[in-house]
Amino acid sequence: MEFVFDKSGNQVIQTFQWTHQWRTIFLDGRKLPEDPDVPRWYGYSVAKWEGNTFVVDSFGFDDRTWVDHFGYPHSDKMRLQERYRRVDHDTLELSMTIDDPKTYTKPWVSETKKFKLLKKEEISYDGWYGMLEEICAPVDEVDNFLNRIVKPAGGVTEK
Repeated sequence: MEFVFDKSGNQVIQTFQWTHQWRTIFLDGRKLPEDPDVPRWYGYSVAKWEGNTFVVDSFGFDDRTWVDHFGYPHSDKMRLQERYRRVDHDTLELSMTIDDPKTYTKPWVSETKKFKLLKKEEISYDGWYGMLEEICAPVDEVDNFLNRIVKPAGGVTEK
């Protein structure tokens, strides 16, 4: 994962090396849309600095995406806040809060995760051994995904 700040300071492009994807994070003071016209895979993102912490707020996610690689669902009302802080040259801290009252009974706050900068010799030819990012979305009903994950998360039980 990499952040590239444009020269104007109005936006950041976050790139995910593993999937060759990116998202635009606006840093120009705009607000998140209240009712996004088109849901997006990574949502709409705006950011601000709180001291030395880069705070990203996102909303307007496509509800076909997952919260994580285990397939936990979310609704179109999910809000995500990411808090990035560089501890030192080689260490980045990340904590996240997911708030989705349509799917979950209370906000979920992650533990703080620390990422270490990879040294050149730690990068393999066929991929990264460090921070991996993958798009997770159900493309079929393998392992009965809806009954195993989506329905129980939404409070639906089998009869």
